[in-house]
Amino acid sequence: MDIVTAPSLDVATASDEFEEPRWQQAVRNAVRSPQELCEVLRLPDVFRRAAERASADFRLFVPREYVEKIPAAQPDHPLLKQILPVAEEITDEGDEASIGSSLSDYSRDPVGDSLALAAPGLLHKYASRVLLTLTGACAVHCRYCFRRFYPYDALPHGHAEWQPALEYIAKDTTIDEVILSGGDPWMLVDATLQRLAEQISQISHVQRLRIHTRLPIMIPARVNDSLIRWLTGTRLVPFVVVHANHPLEIDAPVSAALTKLVSAGVVVLNQAVLLRGVNDSAAALEALSRRLVDLRVLPYYLHQLDRVVGSQHFEVPDSKAQEILTELRRRLPGYAVPRLVRENAGGEYKEIVS
Repeated sequence: MDIVTAPSLDVATASDEFEEPRWQQAVRNAVRSPQELCEVLRLPDVFRRAAERASADFRLFVPREYVEKIPAAQPDHPLLKQILPVAEEITDEGDEASIGSSLSDYSRDPVGDSLALAAPGLLHKYASRVLLTLTGACAVHCRYCFRRFYPYDALPHGHAEWQPALEYIAKDTTIDEVILSGGDPWMLVDATLQRLAEQISQISHVQRLRIHTRLPIMIPARVNDSLIRWLTGTRLVPFVVVHANHPLEIDAPVSAALTKLVSAGVVVLNQAVLLRGVNDSAAALEALSRRLVDLRVLPYYLHQLDRVVGSQHFEVPDSKAQEILTELRRRLPGYAVPRLVRENAGGEYKEIVS
C-alpha cells in the first residue's frame, strides 16, 4: 500500500488559504516517476527498470529540492540510496550472514503497531505517552520505511473522527505526553493542527506535545510563521523530533528551518536510522552529530533497522553498529552521541543495543 493517501480537506492543497504556498507547491511538484528521477540524475537504464518494478507497491516520492542535493551519475550516493527503489526490495536479495539476521525476521508490522491500537489511529505502546497517527501522507517515501504496509486507509481523518482518541487520552490520567505522527503530521494544514493542539492542551494531565516529522529536512519551507504560532501557542511544552540520516541532508535551508524552531523555544531532537551504505561509518555519523549540535539540535536516537519486508539490504549487524558507537564516543562529547536502540514489537521500551 502506498504511504501517501488521497488529499482530504485537512491535507495541504493548492487552494488552502491558511498556508504559504511554497511548501505546498513543493509537495505537488515532487518527483514521482522512476524514469524522471533516473533521467535527472543520469542513472543507467538498469536502475530505472529496477526502480519501476520495486515501486509498483510502494511508489517513489521525493521533493525536487532533495533531489537537487544528489550529484548526477552517482548511484551509490548516500542520499539517493534512501529514496531510489531497488531490486532488493522485491527479490529478497541479500546475504543473510552479512546482515546478521534471517530474511524470515522481516515482517509487514515490524514494531507491533497493530498490537498497540488503543483507539482509532491511537497507539499506546509505552507508559505515560501515546502516539496519534494523523495521516498517511508524507513528504518522502524512504525506502526503509517501517510503515510502508500500514493500513492508512483505516485511519480517522479530521476532528470528528479524532474524538475517540482524545476521549481515551482524557480518561487515562497516566498519559502526560501526546506524540503526533503519520506519515507526517506536518503534511496537514496549520489550521487543523492548531485546533488539535488546543484540544489536547485542554486535557489537564497532558504536559507535552511531541511531533515526529521529516518535513524540516525534506521541505524546510514548511517551518513557517503560522506553524511556529500554533506549536508554541498552548501551555504544552513542544518537542519536535526530526529525522536526518546524513550530514549532506543539512544544507542552508534546512539549517535555517531548524534554527527557526530552536529560536522559538522548541526542543528539537534528531533520530536517525543506521543504514547500510548510507551512514554506517563513524565519519558520517560524527559529521551528522557535529552539524546537529552546532544548530542546537541534540542527537537523540540512532535506530537499528526496523525489519520491514523489503528493507533487508539496509541492515547493519549489531557488532558493526556497536563498533561505530564506540568510535563516536571517542570522537564526540557525550551529549553529541545518540543512543543506539532497537524497537521490538510488544516491548515496554526501546531496547538499548549494547
